[in-house]
Amino acid sequence: MKEKDSGSAQSNPSESSRPFDPLEAWKSMRDASLEVWAKGLTEAVNTDAYTQATGAMLDAYLSASAPFREVMQKSMAQALEQLGLPTRADFESLAERMTHLEMRLDDMDAKLDQLARPRPARSKSKKLK
Repeated sequence: MKEKDSGSAQSNPSESSRPFDPLEAWKSMRDASLEVWAKGLTEAVNTDAYTQATGAMLDAYLSASAPFREVMQKSMAQALEQLGLPTRADFESLAERMTHLEMRLDDMDAKLDQLARPRPARSKSKKLK
């Protein structure tokens, strides 16, 4: 039996130069298993039934967590107000005001560009009249 093993090692030189790895079989099984799982899960996730089930779970979660979120937002706003720090509403108001200012500046810039454009020269015949 040793003769067959040595003969096969000589017939394939790439295998003889590589040391024996006892985990190679496990690695190849792992890779094949991961590939099968990935393919199966990809097919399962891309179905209408999965999207409907996920949507229903998300709706249920959002419905159940809404009261808790509201309580957390109110308590956070109170804590920030007591500490003298800006709240989310303060930032939203500030962002809205900045947007309005930016729009007004853009309008003013456009008007200045119109005023700065050279006007077409009048013909002499119009000036004489």
